[in-house]
Amino acid sequence: MGEHVRLEVADGVGTIRLDRPKMNAISLQVQDELRAAAAEATERDDVRAVVVYGGERVFAAGNDVKEMADMSHADMVKASGPLQDAVTAVARIPKPVVAAVTGYALGGGCELALAADVRFAAEDAVLGQPEVLLGIIPGAGGTQRLARLVGPAKAKDLIFTGRFVKADEALAIGLVDRVLPAADVYAEAAAWAGQFSEAAALALRAAKESVDRGLETDLGTGLEIERQQFAALFATSDREAGMRSFVESGPGKATFTGR
Repeated sequence: MGEHVRLEVADGVGTIRLDRPKMNAISLQVQDELRAAAAEATERDDVRAVVVYGGERVFAAGNDVKEMADMSHADMVKASGPLQDAVTAVARIPKPVVAAVTGYALGGGCELALAADVRFAAEDAVLGQPEVLLGIIPGAGGTQRLARLVGPAKAKDLIFTGRFVKADEALAIGLVDRVLPAADVYAEAAAWAGQFSEAAALALRAAKESVDRGLETDLGTGLEIERQQFAALFATSDREAGMRSFVESGPGKATFTGR
């Protein structure tokens, strides 16, 4: 358990909780702790899905600008890889991941939310990639994940202008998937994650890898990735149990073991 990032587990749901007052700025230490929490969530069999959460007040207001302000080019050449890796570690958790966004999710905070599979946002949430206002660009996946999520034109508008996006617009452009009262965001995200607590974990992993890896390549290669993942699931006990249960009792009644 890190000083500013911890993994809390209950009923099959792992919550990666950022807690660095006042604004959950993502420092080098927070990056290290995010990587560690993502690795733990990946390895633990009692974690079937993950919520990324910054608390009731703020998701994450960005990377620690004070820490970066005095960095040289040589410094950032070394630091930029670990910066990306911290967010990518969350994106590569092979389980369903939902970001519960309250308050601000700006810069690195928005990039962290983009690493989730879905995003639930509070009605008063504010998202954005304002790095251009600092004379830089998003450096932890924002130019890539945002464009893939909302399309290149909308992504360029947000990145070029650095403007902030309120929850209603974020929902309209597909940046978030649900908008909720602030008091309900975490509970709804946890409920979404909780539906997978007894699901076929290997099938979920294969589905996520097929979608994510397929988006990185051409259609033909993506179809081959899907074919291989599909066929591989026929070696699992869950596939056998799921199909037997369907034949004998109908859909939705199988008991899965994650094997």
